[in-house]
Amino acid sequence: MLGARAIDELLERHGLGARRSLGQNFVADPQMIGRIVTLARVGVGDHVIEVGPGLGSLTAGLAATGAEVVALEKDGSLLPALAEVLGTSPSERVRVVEGDALTVDWSRLLAGHDDWVLVANLPYNVAVPIVLTVLATAPMVRRGLVMVQREVAERLVAGPGGRTVGIPSIKVAWYASARLVATVPPEVFVPRPRVTSALVELERRPPPRDDVAARDVFELVDRAYRQRRKMLRSTLGDRVAAAAFERAGVDPTARPEELDVARWAALAGAAAE
Repeated sequence: MLGARAIDELLERHGLGARRSLGQNFVADPQMIGRIVTLARVGVGDHVIEVGPGLGSLTAGLAATGAEVVALEKDGSLLPALAEVLGTSPSERVRVVEGDALTVDWSRLLAGHDDWVLVANLPYNVAVPIVLTVLATAPMVRRGLVMVQREVAERLVAGPGGRTVGIPSIKVAWYASARLVATVPPEVFVPRPRVTSALVELERRPPPRDDVAARDVFELVDRAYRQRRKMLRSTLGDRVAAAAFERAGVDPTARPEELDVARWAALAGAAAE
């Protein structure tokens, strides 16, 4: 598990630097790595998919538990440094794959097992799309622990009624329960970001209804949140009739942040009747 000095030396040795365009910030605190591994709750017999292994500190920590790890890295220039780090870990339990989490074929990547754990230090600029892509297209990922910017974490876990609830909150809630389990200070990263990070735990669960398609629910959510200060009857009136609001038990004068995912599902179902 690499400290800040070791990371700087490794990057220099390979002629590398953190790429701002990819949102790269490497965890440089062995104690934090240990905490993340503990919170991930993985061990012998578990199958872990790590998105963005970077320089491999977390990868090595996960492999040391006895878990089998697939590490998906977009930045091919990091692979030699990653291989050097993993050469001192139980590398037979790690498979490194070069690829983009937003475009990879998840079914092919994770073939062979139907119970995976996602563990990832996600780039700030694509954290939400990656989480939603995994939830929507990789049902074999049953739970996860992701590190994101704290502001993003608060949105992912938000329930109805607060200022932080929004489109990501509802879409995550369709697939999984989410809770913020720890904050992570900027000091543990190289380079040091300007913001605090947080760890979000995800537990996949069945959607609130099995007779309504996610795309129909998300269409209403996307429409309503484009004008979140307006009443639902104003933003959804051309899509949801007054009778449908009544059938769903949703007040047409409500604003989008007042509805939880079950209410959105009821509204979509009523609109389709």
